[in-house]
Amino acid sequence: MNRWWMAVLGTALQMCIGTVYAWSYFQNPLIEAYGWSNTQVAWVFSTTILFLSLGAAVGGNKLPVYGPRKLAVLGIVLFGSGYLLGALALYFKSLPFLYLGYGVIGGTGIGLAYVPPVATVAKWFPDKKGLATGMVIMGFGLGAMIMSKLIAPMLLQLLDHSFPLVFAVLGVAFLLLATPIAWALQDPPSGSTQGGGYGSGEGEVQFASTRALLTSRRFATMWLLMFCNTVAGIMFIGFQSPMVQELWQRQDASLTPEQLASYGATLIAFSALFNGVGRFAWGSLSDKLGRVTAFRIMLLSQFAAFLTLGFVQSPWVFGVLVCYILLCYGGGFGTIPAFVSDTFGAKKMATAYGAILTTWGSAGIVGPQLVAWLRDNYPDNASTYAFYVGAAFLLAGFLVSLGLRNSVKKG
Repeated sequence: MNRWWMAVLGTALQMCIGTVYAWSYFQNPLIEAYGWSNTQVAWVFSTTILFLSLGAAVGGNKLPVYGPRKLAVLGIVLFGSGYLLGALALYFKSLPFLYLGYGVIGGTGIGLAYVPPVATVAKWFPDKKGLATGMVIMGFGLGAMIMSKLIAPMLLQLLDHSFPLVFAVLGVAFLLLATPIAWALQDPPSGSTQGGGYGSGEGEVQFASTRALLTSRRFATMWLLMFCNTVAGIMFIGFQSPMVQELWQRQDASLTPEQLASYGATLIAFSALFNGVGRFAWGSLSDKLGRVTAFRIMLLSQFAAFLTLGFVQSPWVFGVLVCYILLCYGGGFGTIPAFVSDTFGAKKMATAYGAILTTWGSAGIVGPQLVAWLRDNYPDNASTYAFYVGAAFLLAGFLVSLGLRNSVKKG
C-alpha cells in the first residue's frame, strides 16, 4: 500500500474522533435546554478528555501487542456507542448517565483510536516524521470545524433541535463511516524501503524498561512541557463560543440568540481550522527548527497573546488571538509524536507517546473546570482571570523547556 494513502486514512480517522472538540457548540444550548450549570455541562467535556487520555495511554501500551487495526476498530465502536448512550442520557435527562456514556465510554474510545493512526503513519514515514504525523493529527482539529459549522447545525435544524436524536444519528454515522477506515490501518510490510520504523532515533535515550522510562527526569520534563501548552489552549475548546458571544452582545445588544450562536459557531470553525493547520505546520516546522525550539516559540508567543486577551474588548481581536492560541495548541500535538520518537526510539514510541497523552486528560480537567468555576462564581471578571492563569501556565511551560534540548539535527 502507498504510504500517502495510509496518511490519508489516518487523517480521515482523526477527523471523525476530532469532532469531540466541537463540544463548545453544545455548551450553551444544553444549559438552556436542560437547566444545567456551566460547571455541570463542562464536566461532560472534561470527563471525555480525561478518559481519552487514559484510553490513549492504554492504547499506546497495547499497540505493539494487538496492532493498529484491532485497537482502532475497538476505539471507534466505543466512540460511536458513546454517542448512542449519550442520546439515551439526554432523552432521560440524566447528567450522570451522560458522563458515563459520552464521557467515559466515548472518551475511552477516542483515546484507543487516537494513537494507532499516528504511531502507524510514523512507521511509514521515518524520513518525514514531523510532517506526516502533523498531517494525520491535523485531521483531529478539522473534525471540530466540520462538526461545528456544518454537521451539528444541519442536524439540529433537521431534527427540530432534539439533542437525543442528534446524538443518536451521529453515533450511527460514525460507526458506519469510521469502522472501515480503522480496519484499513496496517503497519508497513517487513523490510519495506518506505517504512518499518519510527525514525532514526537521533538523540535517543536508552532505558532498561518501560518503568524506567516513565519515571525518568526526561519523561517528566516532557510531560510538564506538554501539559502547560495543553491546559492553556483547552480552556478555549469548551468555552470560546460563550466567551465570544458575550463580547458580541456587549457590542450590540440587539443581536438575537440565533445570531450570537452563529458567531460562536463561526469562531469554533475557524479556531478548529487553525488547530488542525497548527498540527501540520508546527510538526513540519519542528523538523527544521528542532522540537524544543518549536515548543519554546509556541509557549512564549501564547504567553503574550494571553496577556493581551485581558485587555481585549473587540470580538474580532478576540477571535484572531483565539485562533493563534489554537494554532499553537494544535502545534503541541503535532510536534510531540516526533519529539517522543526522537527521544525514546522506535520500540518505546507508542508506549511513551500514549503516556505523554495523559497530559490531555489532566489539562482537560484543569482548564475547562477552572473556566467553568470562574464563570459560575465570578461572572463579571471570569474571562480576565482565566486569561492570566493561562498565561502563568504558559510561562511555566517555557521555563520547563529550558531543561530540554533539541534531539534532532536542524536543517
